[in-house]
Amino acid sequence: MAVEIITREDLNEFRTLLLKDFREILQSKPQQAKQWLKSTEVRKLLNISPGTLQTLRINKTLSYTKIGGIIYYAHQDIEKLLELNKVSSERTLFNSK
Repeated sequence: MAVEIITREDLNEFRTLLLKDFREILQSKPQQAKQWLKSTEVRKLLNISPGTLQTLRINKTLSYTKIGGIIYYAHQDIEKLLELNKVSSERTLFNSK
C-alpha cells in the first residue's frame, strides 16, 4: 500500500479550486425574482413616477394587494402587463419589389 503525503500547498490549491467551482455554480444559477414587490421596487423596475403607478392602480391596469399601509404588486402581474402592452416590431429586411 502506497502512502501519499499531502502538503499545505496541496490543500491551498484544493481550496482555491473548490472556491472557484463554487463561484461558477453561484454565478450560473439564475436569480429568482421576488414574488411580491413594494411600490418603490415597482417604480424602479418600470422607471415610472409615484403618480403613474397610482394611475395604473386607479385604472385597474395593475392589480395590487394592500396590507396595512403597504401596497404590494405580484411580479407575475407586472410581467403580464408588459407582455400584453408589447408592441411588435416587424421590419422587412429585404424589399420584395
